[in-house]
Amino acid sequence: MRCTFHTTSDGSTRFKWAIAEQVASLTDMKPEQALSAVEIPKKEGVADFALCVAKLNRYTKLKGKPQDVAVEWAGKFTATPLLTSAKADGPYINYVVDKIPLAEEVLKIVYGSNDQWGNSADGNGRTIVVEYSSPNIAKPFHFGHLRSTMIGNFLRNLYKALGYNVVGINYLGDWGKQYGLLAVGFSKYGSEEELVKNPIRHLYDVYVQINKEADDNEEVGKVIHDQARSYFRKMEDGDPDALALWKRFRDLSIDEYKLLYKRLNVEFDVYSGESMFSEGMVEAVNLMQEKGLLQEDNGALVCDLTKYKLGKIVIKKSDGTTLYITRDIAAAIWRHRTYGFEKMFYVVGSQQNLHFQQLFKILDLMGFDWAKKCNHINFGMITGMSTRKGTAKFLSDILEAAQEQMLDRMKANEAKMSEITDPEKTADVVGVSAVVVQDFSAKRVKDYGFNLERATAAEGDTGPYLQYAHARLSSMERKNDVKISDAINFQLLNDKEALDLMMKLARLPEVVRRTSEENEPCTLVTYLMDLCHSISAAHRVLWVMGREQDVAEARMLLFWAARKTLENGLKILGLAPLQRM
Repeated sequence: MRCTFHTTSDGSTRFKWAIAEQVASLTDMKPEQALSAVEIPKKEGVADFALCVAKLNRYTKLKGKPQDVAVEWAGKFTATPLLTSAKADGPYINYVVDKIPLAEEVLKIVYGSNDQWGNSADGNGRTIVVEYSSPNIAKPFHFGHLRSTMIGNFLRNLYKALGYNVVGINYLGDWGKQYGLLAVGFSKYGSEEELVKNPIRHLYDVYVQINKEADDNEEVGKVIHDQARSYFRKMEDGDPDALALWKRFRDLSIDEYKLLYKRLNVEFDVYSGESMFSEGMVEAVNLMQEKGLLQEDNGALVCDLTKYKLGKIVIKKSDGTTLYITRDIAAAIWRHRTYGFEKMFYVVGSQQNLHFQQLFKILDLMGFDWAKKCNHINFGMITGMSTRKGTAKFLSDILEAAQEQMLDRMKANEAKMSEITDPEKTADVVGVSAVVVQDFSAKRVKDYGFNLERATAAEGDTGPYLQYAHARLSSMERKNDVKISDAINFQLLNDKEALDLMMKLARLPEVVRRTSEENEPCTLVTYLMDLCHSISAAHRVLWVMGREQDVAEARMLLFWAARKTLENGLKILGLAPLQRM
């Protein structure tokens, strides 16, 4: 992984430069070039920094294999006030530094950066568009929607921390034949009373009932689907009555979604939808025809991508109605025209891999060189979910269960419970943390079955564990009347546990950058869990209360910096750090 020089130091810059200058003195390279090969080892405990010798081939011709050059250069190492040792390890040279100066450098930067600690200016204000959540209106937010919502919100936070201008878009599925199907279902099974009482649940029940009726009898199903297609045709033609019912369903859905997003601590910059691109779809189809990308097939317009092993895609049906991909093409063109993005991320499940391969290839064939800037951020399924058959677990039900479980646990400690102003709200935040951290704990492409008991466990690497660690550090600050300042004696932080914790803190900026390389939340979650383990180890032996004033102040700065590191990491994940629990 490349580590470039940044104007905003992350606490390790001075040490990386010391390594780069020593390497440059052995070659014809400039220190800035050598710096690009200095990194923090992925495996902890091996060294403080490592030089990847093979990466330097781009700047100078190495005199031998990287592993041989590593041995030669390590043998020529000279100790300095910052660097204590160097040892060859295959094609790497591992460096150990004097940790007291590093502790001073890191803790002063954390203190000065505060809420900005871990952030960088890497993005330099360039724009990244993230499309996420994007539920279908008039359907409840089932548990399977959680993944797109939370991964997308995480990416929005991550790239903001890296200095990008991020536009988070909720691209609602608010157009298509399914709304014709819902309208047909509502005319048969709908109830105004139930719609007013619980709109989303009622519309979901209607959708399941009409699908069941269509599935149970082939002839009846044909009639129902023909009626649905006809209704959608009316919508596309601008029929006022058809659009009035559709708009009512849409508005009710958005109102309920916004309440859930607030509960999840999820934000969007733009609420968009497929329905917004009627004119754009006409433009897109016309451009595809001009480029010779469309051919007629039984009255429909088709784009043939078989030579790219991507099949044939219907762009416009024989009845003149459009499809999801038509609307996606129009939306992509509009977004680039509007935002001029550096990258655009579509946070959608792996089931749609082929769809996005087709979309990006069509945009490329249409002559848009920015098609290569579009990325599908895919993820596996939460197993056992299906909207059509009515087996979906509503996310609100899962969150209620998690909240109830955390509240019961809190009630077991009456003393702590009495200190919390709003126990229900606190329990809800911990419950959301439990759900989200379980989702983020493995590579996003993996399928998994949700386990509420495992997610809400106080022991082990869970969301409640992270929140507890933050709340305990907050309590330490409240209960110890010790000034938090960077004007301390850093020589007093020479205990093993203090230095181990400090080294963990120093890794945050590097972890944030590394997380963005593969857009994997689990990279940051793993780091935060390791950080909390080090916090726990330090907390057991590095007492603050009852210590000499200078020792107490040094340790309090270290624990404050640990809390700030954990807080900033939790915020990138999309979680609200708790002061009490």
